[in-house]
Amino acid sequence: MKAQIITIGDEILIGQILDTNSAWIAQQLNMSGVRVAEMRSVSDTREAILEALKAGQSADLVLLTGGLGPTKDDITKKVLAEFLGVELAFHEATYNRIAAYFEKRSFTLTPAHREQCYMPANAEILLNDMGTAPGMWMQKDNTIYVSMPGVPYEMKHLVSERVLPRLRNNAKLRPIVHRTILTAGTGESVIAQRLENFEESLPDFIKLAYLPNLGIVRLRLTATGDDETALNQILDEKKAEIHTLIPEFVFGEETETLEEVLGRILKEKGAMLGTAESCTGGYIAHKITSIPGSSAYFGGSVVAYSNQLKTNLLNVNSETLKAHGAVSEETVREMVTGALDTLGVDYAIAVSGIAGPDGGTPDKPVGTIWTAVGSRQEIITKKLTLTKYRMRNIQLTSNLTLNLLRKFVTRDS
Repeated sequence: MKAQIITIGDEILIGQILDTNSAWIAQQLNMSGVRVAEMRSVSDTREAILEALKAGQSADLVLLTGGLGPTKDDITKKVLAEFLGVELAFHEATYNRIAAYFEKRSFTLTPAHREQCYMPANAEILLNDMGTAPGMWMQKDNTIYVSMPGVPYEMKHLVSERVLPRLRNNAKLRPIVHRTILTAGTGESVIAQRLENFEESLPDFIKLAYLPNLGIVRLRLTATGDDETALNQILDEKKAEIHTLIPEFVFGEETETLEEVLGRILKEKGAMLGTAESCTGGYIAHKITSIPGSSAYFGGSVVAYSNQLKTNLLNVNSETLKAHGAVSEETVREMVTGALDTLGVDYAIAVSGIAGPDGGTPDKPVGTIWTAVGSRQEIITKKLTLTKYRMRNIQLTSNLTLNLLRKFVTRDS
């Protein structure tokens, strides 16, 4: 089954809000065996909505969100009726439901709410337990059209409770199964080279996709067929094969994050971690503490942006700073030692660099960052040569450093 998703609203096109609805709907459809062929965001105009509906005639299913409210700019139903070649008809049950809802809360019912209850005559109403605007299920030729409110929690309720159960009961859906392997420590070109023979040996119904992002490459295996049990079995086998081919780069699976995996390792060891951050400004600590229960393995952080704080809080030798500068291997080594002592932890991370967009020199250009991880027994360092973009450098440094510590702690086991 092939689907198209249409989100309606000028607020999306001008960047006032992000279209999170489409991504969520696509995930739910994919898990149910529906392939999303296209996503469109269109303005609140008759012409734009009609054009999107006409483009969707090649799909089996078209899902629309937005434009179902009581205000004049909510014209989705009128355009749907025009496209389907039917009149708008008053839906008494919906009006009574809205009236009862308003009466219970002492709200005033307006003529606009009555207008909201006019639906395309051939629409089957999908009860919305989370709001006043119902969903609508319609059909033209061989295409199903489902229109839903744009409010995310209302839309999610309708998809989960009304749309997907009906699709599963009325459509022949072929299972689509995924496995995601998470890697860090190298780029997609190196991984692709290592997996070249593996990829060539995959049967036609299995595809491998490379999804790189900020020091992490996700490998997604996708299989489509008729026997879901068999698909799951073969994908588990292929996933295990990838683990054996690139073991030094794999850190997790599915939706796991580096900070989540590292936290689990530290918790199993009963070890505590601390960070000493300069150019990342506490971003690494933020990622670590975003995981629930991180207090079991995270002691704290020192954000020592200035050289004075590096000396006063982390005991970095002033002579080291004078001879080598704050952005140096020598400085981050001493920052690790200082963090271990100041924070009283078993492992520490230290970062110092030039995140940009200015501040670089000929011998230390923007994007030069030194990072270190270690324990009282050993410290390892790594020099990063990154980009001229500040936030990208901070995020990349954080991921690369977390992965460096993950490998250090794992080897230290």
